[in-house]
Formats: sequence, structure tokens, C-alpha cells
Amino acid sequence: MARNSIKLLTSDVHCGLAELVAKRLGLKLTELNIKRDSCGEVSFAINESVRDEDIYIIMQVGSGVVNDRVIELLIMINACKTASARRITAVIPNFPYARQDRKDKSRAPITAKLMADMLTTAGCDHVITMDLHASQIQGFFDVPVDNLYAEPSVVRYIKENVDFSNAIIVSPDAGGAKRAAGLADRLDLNFALIHKERARANEVSRMVLVGDVTDKICLIVDDMADTCGTLAKAAEILLENNAKSVVAIVTHGILSGNAIKNINNSKLDRVVCTNTVPFEEKLELCPKLDTIDISGVLAEGIRRLHNGESVSYLFRNAPL
Repeated sequence: MARNSIKLLTSDVHCGLAELVAKRLGLKLTELNIKRDSCGEVSFAINESVRDEDIYIIMQVGSGVVNDRVIELLIMINACKTASARRITAVIPNFPYARQDRKDKSRAPITAKLMADMLTTAGCDHVITMDLHASQIQGFFDVPVDNLYAEPSVVRYIKENVDFSNAIIVSPDAGGAKRAAGLADRLDLNFALIHKERARANEVSRMVLVGDVTDKICLIVDDMADTCGTLAKAAEILLENNAKSVVAIVTHGILSGNAIKNINNSKLDRVVCTNTVPFEEKLELCPKLDTIDISGVLAEGIRRLHNGESVSYLFRNAPL
């Protein structure tokens, strides 16, 4: 085997995205031996040499099992480090704890910073992620971070699946206005904004629409959908203001709690998520769900990083 070749590793849970990335790169996933004890502890061994190799560990973090996947990722990184890997890159499409990026109340942790410290301490040399909830998280690391964007893939999806000549981009909150404006510029569309007031976490009490959506196909864009309560209420507000239809497009479909029930009972025509978070089993429960495959973006990012090429091309272009 050639020196400094690529080796792809992933957990034995939610390995669908890693398999797609491996297929695009023309590689096989490295064989691993993962055992989980009855008490919940994980033991891990690599079944082939990784000495002086470039290691890319692809880890999908899904709802409900975040902490388990984080610990497995740290163990895998450390196993590669102690096995004398040349460089270890953690490919984490949906960065865990990204919403805890600042100290917003007394005695609250900045858990995103803790995640960065744990990854680097375990032996991570580089991180590839996608659509960070807060871009400043890149500054929490002492190692390079490539934050890729789903926007080019979203633009392609809209052009192929939506009558975007009669569409308008909608941001569900003020924080996403920049994202919505950027997408609207790419598609030469207008955009509207929904101002929301929260009574408590994950619960929206009041929404106000800013902009005209009359007879328009409304494309709500956001970086993540958790319980989908915000999206459901946004769809109601838009239709009350004479919108033609409402489609939600989000990067990270976390879809936790009552998300599927909320989507099925909502007035949303479609909820489109990328496959950064595994939700294959939820597709069967919700006919309104659709998927954008971003394995090509991750595969091209890995290829460019391995060959020492710039990844900035991927900020504006989606690989075929």
C-alpha cells in the first residue's frame, strides 16, 4: 500500500453517509472491531495498520445518542494517534453542542469550546464540518477547521425541484437573515423575515412576518430543525399572509422529540434536510421529508485536503 494514503473510519452505527463518501472516493471503509459492554463502555480496535497514514474519521451525530457518538469519536481518534497515524481528521458534518457557543447566563458552560478541547486533546489534527451554528466556533480550536457549506447543494436542489421563478426566500428568525439573504442573492430572489419571540427554550410564542409573500412559494431556510415547532408555526404565518405554498430547507435535520408529528400535522408542503444527520427511519414515518445528499461535498473536501488543494472552491460550487 502506498505511504500516506487515505483511510476512512466510521462507527458501526449510522454509517450510511460514510459509505457514500467512501464510494465517491473509490475507497473501502477501514475494518474496525467495536464492542459495547452491557454497562455501556466501548472498546475499539483497528484491524489494519494506520502507521503514517492520513486518517479521516466520519462521524454522524444523531438526536438522542449525541454523547455516545462523541465518546466513540474521541476513542477512535485516540486509538489512531497511539497507532502512529500521520494526520487525523475528524469529519463531523453536524458539530455537537454547536448551540452552546457562548455564556448567555451566569454559571453556564460554553460546551462548544469544551468539545474543541476534547477533540484536540484526543489527538485530532484537523476538523471538517458543515454549516456551523455559530462561525466563531472555528476559533475555539487550536487546529485548522474547514467549515463547508450546504448552500451550493441547496441552490442546485431548488433549481431542479422548485419553480423558483415564483419563489421567495424566508428566514424563520433574525439570526438567519444573513443566510437567507445570501441564498436569495444566489437565486436572484427577494427574501422575507419572521421575527419570533420565545416564551421558553424550544417553544415559540409569537411570530411576526416582515415582507410580502402573496402568491409566492415560500422557501424557509435554516441551519437546523430540531422539534420543528418553529417551522410549523412559520408555515401557518406565511399561509395566513396569502403565500401559495411553504417548503422548509434545512442543513441539519435533527428531528428530535415530536418533530415527525409536528411536520405531519403542519401546513408545510415539504421539509428538505441534508444527510448530515441520519434520519433514514424517519423518512418512512413522514412522507413530507426529502433529502439532499452532501456526500459529494465531504468527499471532495477530503480529497482536496489530502492533496493540499484549496477547499474554498466548495464554498460556491457543489460537486457533481
